[in-house]
Amino acid sequence: LFGKPFDGGKRTMDHGSQQQQQAQQMPGPFHVFTGPYPGQHPTLVRLDELQREGAMLGQQVCSFSGLQSDREYKRLERELTRLLLELDQVETEGRMDLQQARKRAAGEVEGLLRYLEGNATHPSRLAIEELSREAQSLLLAGVVAPFRQGQAQDVTESGEELVEAVQDVAMRLAQVKTEGSVPLRKARYRALTRVCAVQEVLEGRVRTHMLALPLSDDTHEAVQRINQVMVQVSGARCQLVALLMGLSGRDSCAHLARVLTELLVELDSLDVSSNTAVRNYRKQVVEEINSLLKHIDLEGEGDDTHRYDLAQNDSIREIEAIRGRVSMLRGEVLRQGVAGQGAELQSLLTHLDEVDTGRNPCIREARRRAVLEIQALITYLDLRETLGRRNPGRDEPPPHTAVWRVLASLSDLQAQVLGFDGKRADKSYMVLEELLTKQLLALDAVDPQGDQETKAARKQAVKYAQNILSYLDMKTDEWEY
Repeated sequence: LFGKPFDGGKRTMDHGSQQQQQAQQMPGPFHVFTGPYPGQHPTLVRLDELQREGAMLGQQVCSFSGLQSDREYKRLERELTRLLLELDQVETEGRMDLQQARKRAAGEVEGLLRYLEGNATHPSRLAIEELSREAQSLLLAGVVAPFRQGQAQDVTESGEELVEAVQDVAMRLAQVKTEGSVPLRKARYRALTRVCAVQEVLEGRVRTHMLALPLSDDTHEAVQRINQVMVQVSGARCQLVALLMGLSGRDSCAHLARVLTELLVELDSLDVSSNTAVRNYRKQVVEEINSLLKHIDLEGEGDDTHRYDLAQNDSIREIEAIRGRVSMLRGEVLRQGVAGQGAELQSLLTHLDEVDTGRNPCIREARRRAVLEIQALITYLDLRETLGRRNPGRDEPPPHTAVWRVLASLSDLQAQVLGFDGKRADKSYMVLEELLTKQLLALDAVDPQGDQETKAARKQAVKYAQNILSYLDMKTDEWEY
């Protein structure tokens, strides 16, 4: 960080002993890293010491993804402020070169302070926190509070509604823009993984409540104990929701993991080999416990991993590879008017359908957008082919002809939209949007005069124009994963 213009933390900040050794070798303004040279000025030696300390703090700043109210934020702010004061106290003896060196070092520390504050107070960071609190409120009222009041076993119709509400929060979290900032991406990933995990836990809770216990106590001597474990699992599910969403101040994920593991051991010790139905029932309960255990490690998720960087995700890479091929096909179509790519485009759609999204809303959205890109190109090719085969008769009604005329114009406009690679503020975007709107108005002015075929054609043309507008908006909404 020191000795280079501060870049907002965009350089990759890795962790571990190897990276820490590299950090100690980072070039600074004075190129002093292995200790003072014989006869080196004491001021340069002191500045180099402070420079090393600042480099280590810089790593922590660039990985911090919390808020100003967090204890870690206050510690970093305090340490950086102290470092500034110590730099200010370094004696330069009035020498210009030493003054400039001290100024450069102080500027780096000030840059880290601005970066720390900027990320903690960034509108996107506050939006992430607001959505997290919304999810907390939903789950406190719908799961945690009833559990604490002894109502964990109550089955309410609001169960599915709660799942849908949590899913809506997850989708809005996925839409929060991070502008490539590592702390913001980590904060979004941390919140998103928890909300998605809670959504999956709730779906399991609703599914379990909808099913009656499959066996009565008198079926087998082990059934009573399995039923008791099932009740404990239901309570553990509510505890897990509270832990993941920060609504439990006393318990810990480690304690819950121990409890669930002990239940697994107890279930495994039950002798149910003589009864297939009981054995299958125990298997279902074991699967319920394992489904909860897989979410326990989310307590530290996003803090010590690079999973927030979805650009390194295998599913995203697969989607991007497909998009790259679609881009090549689109270029061929627009340059040469080449047809016949329908079979390959359909195979790419099938490939996208097989991509594992891992229940991650960001990956699902990336796949959805890739699907829309392919569908837009397929629709364009189909319409061009239809227009090429069109051979209207002399008795074709004028309104029907008017609809086809608009479709021909829409085909030309879609070609421009497919090739558009700008932003919403661009003049070309505004022109395309205006021309598409005019075509919609032209369709609205067509009077079918009672002809059902013309009416259906106009309805289809309106939908086609609206899809082009939606696709144009999607290309320019600056979405990021």
